Amino acid sequence: MASVPENINFPNEEEKIMELWKQIDAFQTSLKLSKSKPRYTFYDGPPFATGLPHYGHILAGTIKDIVTRWAHQSGFYVERRFGWDCHGLPVEYEIDKSLGITGPDDVAKMGIKKYNDECRKIVSRYSKEWEEVVSRMGRWIDFRHDYKTMYPWFMESIWWVFKQLYNKGLVYRGFKVMPFSTACNTPLSNFESGQNYKEVIDPAVIINFPLDDEPDVSMIAWTTTPWTLPSNLALCVHPDLQYVKVKDKSTEKVYIMMKARLSALFKSEDEYTILGTFKGQSLEGKGYKPLFNYFEKMKERGAFHVLCDTYVTEESGTGIVHQAPYFGEDDYRVCMRYKVISRDGSVVCPVDPSGCFTDEVTDFKGQYVKDADKQIMKLLKQNGRLVHQSTTKHSYPFCWRSETPLIYKAVPSWFVRVEWMQDQLLKNNQQTYWVPEFVKEKRFANWLKEARDWAISRNRYWGTPIPLWISEDGEEIVCIGSIEELSRLTGTTVQDLHRENIDQLTIPSTMGKGQLRRVSEVFDCWFESGSMPYAQQHYPFENCKEFENGFPADFIAEGIDQTRGWFYTLLVLSTALFGKPPFKNLIANGLVLASNGQKMSKRKKSYPDPMETVHKYGADALRLYLINSPVVRAASLKFKEEGVRDILKDVFLHWFNAYRLAKEENSPFLYNQSKMDVSENYMDRWITFTQSLIKFVKGEMAAYRLYTVVPRLVKFVDQLTNWYVRMSRRRLKTPVVVICIGAWF
Repeated sequence: MASVPENINFPNEEEKIMELWKQIDAFQTSLKLSKSKPRYTFYDGPPFATGLPHYGHILAGTIKDIVTRWAHQSGFYVERRFGWDCHGLPVEYEIDKSLGITGPDDVAKMGIKKYNDECRKIVSRYSKEWEEVVSRMGRWIDFRHDYKTMYPWFMESIWWVFKQLYNKGLVYRGFKVMPFSTACNTPLSNFESGQNYKEVIDPAVIINFPLDDEPDVSMIAWTTTPWTLPSNLALCVHPDLQYVKVKDKSTEKVYIMMKARLSALFKSEDEYTILGTFKGQSLEGKGYKPLFNYFEKMKERGAFHVLCDTYVTEESGTGIVHQAPYFGEDDYRVCMRYKVISRDGSVVCPVDPSGCFTDEVTDFKGQYVKDADKQIMKLLKQNGRLVHQSTTKHSYPFCWRSETPLIYKAVPSWFVRVEWMQDQLLKNNQQTYWVPEFVKEKRFANWLKEARDWAISRNRYWGTPIPLWISEDGEEIVCIGSIEELSRLTGTTVQDLHRENIDQLTIPSTMGKGQLRRVSEVFDCWFESGSMPYAQQHYPFENCKEFENGFPADFIAEGIDQTRGWFYTLLVLSTALFGKPPFKNLIANGLVLASNGQKMSKRKKSYPDPMETVHKYGADALRLYLINSPVVRAASLKFKEEGVRDILKDVFLHWFNAYRLAKEENSPFLYNQSKMDVSENYMDRWITFTQSLIKFVKGEMAAYRLYTVVPRLVKFVDQLTNWYVRMSRRRLKTPVVVICIGAWF
């Protein structure tokens, strides 16, 4: 019998195993051998094909690998196809940074074809590196039959999904105030904007608005976005709450503000005198002097008056909210109701896609809005309109890709109607099983209750084009649902659906309106990933039976942050298309943070490189460290390299030493029932614990509770190596003990 070495290098041994897997084509062979078994369907959420895998990816991949291997070993055929999210902001932002692109004009000079070619290159480069890292982690997944959202056949299924929604009347073009990324020059959906809030310090100013009929009396409003003040068109008060006319004793000036908010301006009652008290409703319709003259002509249409709405609260500010209707959702709604603005009227939105003031705002033309805050406050102070200036610390949304602050801006966009199906979304959510359950019942359900119509269009280049061809007057629209349909209607053979190949194609009008041209937008990349159950099978153009037999999926898994991302878009599209949930079982893991509890930052080097950790301790040690932690219960994990080291030292080395002891101090283990004796040693009764362990593991794995399975297995190894083997060293040469120990190796 070959001797077992005294020392072992776990990373080197893993690489030997990987080489063996490669030689025998282990994974593909296992798929072939199980092809005739019942199908267990797994959807792999596509990561963005930018950058390299971090610990969050490795954690999710480990959970997926454990569950799908278990299903395979439990008698199922488990297809595991790797997917790539190739389009959208993540890729474009990398290209913009590397090429110094700052806006649409730069892309126009470069040309869409050249720009998209650069995007293809970065996807190809990163996908190869991803395959190397994922494979080194020991994960069994199919890269040969992967899906990429940039494949023409995948994009064709996206078009089919969209046309189904369009035919059901669920698609419309709207003009809404939306979260907007000035770095990426595009609007974001509400769930994208909710992914990256940060604590920031912003200016907080109180501004006066002298009344037309009482020039010596001013309404005062508070804002943390001074850059929106040049676009002010109205003020809003709560109709039912108490307001006061108050004199500032130090300045003798008279203001109107909410009674409950006097503390926003005054530190004590001695600083002011209340001249009158009244409800907000009495202020409705009062006119005031505009802050700037940029849009003063709007006064003829009802601008620069006091409006009423119950969204105004007693919680912050002065109880008077300044209205810049094209930069705030409530502002837009209220001003639309009072007809200060209209859908077909002039748009007061003097900020370009890069977040800079346009020519209308002559004093700050060309300045980035956030940078202009100080200059705006300086000018207001010079003009006697600044009452008070301070700062405030609050939570503010940042672009999830560029890490720049978002603004809220009114933009035209294509939407999918979601609000009408809130009840059905909640009903379908109840048909699914989540681990842990609170993520489903609290976090996800609460998000579904507030579901908004989904802005699916992006003013970008590298993505699946929205397949709508429209007449110049917008009255005739043709929605294309396949490559064949596009070729037939345009008379042009089409193979690739990216913008550079189809933007120039036109469709003859059937209403005498000349040629129909495609809208310029592309799909939000989340629309593509939410469509992957259908598009990865090229449904309904191919593999109809395979898709229908495997839908909904038996299992999916991703991080808890996907409650507002992939989990959400999957459910919205499957509910809209088929009226049922897209999956049966889901594991949501928590976030892996740096050791200081902050978000991992490659720039700050706040965490060790994952592959360096693997080369030092091995993939198995890293995998076990991650899944034997609170992160599997959707809690956060502060990653510490010493934790991986301790797994190697306290678990794997002990297990190896027990194996080595059993192998070297005994003859080869040969099972022979006729020679087996009943052990009289009381300690050997512990061996029967293995049966309850097996039963426990089967039951808990059926319930997808890895957070109970893994600790129990680790505890068993600890008892085996640190108690049973250690206490039984002197008896190891006896046959019964050899049988007991040998059975585990």
